[in-house]
Amino acid sequence: MKPLLIAANWKMHKTAAEAKAYFKEFWPLANGVKGKLIVLCVPFTCLHALAPLVQKTTVCLGAQDVHFGEEGAFTGEISPRMLTETGASYVIVGHSERRKLFHEDDELVNKKLHAAISHGLKPIFCVGESLEQRNQGKEKKVVASQVLNGLKGISWPSLRNVSIAYEPVWAIGTGVAATPKQAGEMHTFIREVLEKEFGQDAAKAIPLLYGGSVKTDNIKELTSLEDVDGALVGGASLDAEKFSELISNA
Repeated sequence: MKPLLIAANWKMHKTAAEAKAYFKEFWPLANGVKGKLIVLCVPFTCLHALAPLVQKTTVCLGAQDVHFGEEGAFTGEISPRMLTETGASYVIVGHSERRKLFHEDDELVNKKLHAAISHGLKPIFCVGESLEQRNQGKEKKVVASQVLNGLKGISWPSLRNVSIAYEPVWAIGTGVAATPKQAGEMHTFIREVLEKEFGQDAAKAIPLLYGGSVKTDNIKELTSLEDVDGALVGGASLDAEKFSELISNA
């Protein structure tokens, strides 16, 4: 049985000094938790600061975005090679905030996934529909399109290190999580899409995470669903004590 993957997405929060203080509080609380793979996806500036602290723990470091290029005239961007040098092993790709605020489309997300995989990074690939799309009954069509376009050209062996996070856009940062029924149905649907496109082995092996207003009081019910293999946690991961409690509850 594979461990639950619980990933924190700090977004644009915490300085390097604050990150170190957080981890020194967090790890004694989370140490000893069994059956959970913990990933902290932190701002770029916190990666070097946290790398030495997580080195002798089971916690993995992740970034929140990556550029698809090796190097070049891309002011403000970070390449996969730069990330691996910091000690990051995971990276979030295609988060809805990147899609909405920075106009990232499926083609760009696909390029980033290819680049991350080719450099040994483990992508947490985000998909999810808006409230308008769900109200129009288009949620499955939208999510299937994001999954298939995002993974275009990536074969099954290369997918071994990819996780897919279903984050309904209407639930991110709103305090309104998808119901267990809604989350369960979409995760099962994503599993079916993967099986049809990549085969049964891939569909079973790729972890499917739920994200969107995940909290200490709903994580147990969400992660008990058959096709939910973990969670991508936003605001609830910013407090060390609350996040450690959430991990224990999963």
